[in-house]
Amino acid sequence: METIETQRLVLRPVEYTDLEDIYEYSKHPEVGSNAGWKPHESLEETRQIMQEVFVGKEDVWGIVWKENEKLIGTIGLIQDDKRSHEAVRMIGYAIGKHYWGKGIMTEAAKAVVAYGFETLGLQLITANCYPSNLRSRKVLEKCGMTYEGYLRMVETLYDGGTVDHLCFSVSKEEYRQYMKKF
Repeated sequence: METIETQRLVLRPVEYTDLEDIYEYSKHPEVGSNAGWKPHESLEETRQIMQEVFVGKEDVWGIVWKENEKLIGTIGLIQDDKRSHEAVRMIGYAIGKHYWGKGIMTEAAKAVVAYGFETLGLQLITANCYPSNLRSRKVLEKCGMTYEGYLRMVETLYDGGTVDHLCFSVSKEEYRQYMKKF
C-alpha cells in the first residue's frame, strides 16, 4: 500500500507499534462518540481493534503529524455497506481531540479522496456522519462532497442508542470540477 504525503502529514499503513498512540486518542470520550464507537478502556482492547480494523488492511492509513512524528488518527477507504458497486468506497476517519480544528482531517481526507479517484480508479466516494458532528460535515464539504440526504435510525451504538446519518458523496467528475476552483 502506498504512503501518501501532504504538507503536514504522512499517511502510512498502521502498525502494531502504533498501539499507544491509537489508544491515547481512542480513549477520549468525544473521539469515539463522534465516530460511533465506545472509548477504548485498555491497551488490549485497542490492540484487538487494530487487528480487526487497521493493521494489514488495504487502503487504511495512520495519520502521522510530521511536526512530532506521532500517529494522531486514522483514515481509510472502505466498502460502503449501502452500495454494492465495485467502483464505490466510503471514507471514514478519526483523529485525536487535541488535533481538532487545525484543518488536519481536511488535509488528510482531500489526499485520500484524490488517491481514491486517481490511483484506485473509483467513480464515487461516499461518507456518513452523525447530524451532531458538524466538524465532520465541514470536512466532507471541503472535499467537494454533496449532501445526499438524511437516513433515519440507521445505526445502533454500543450503548444501545440509535443514531441517524447524514449521507454525502462525490463523483470523480464532481471532484475534478471542485478542485479546479482552488
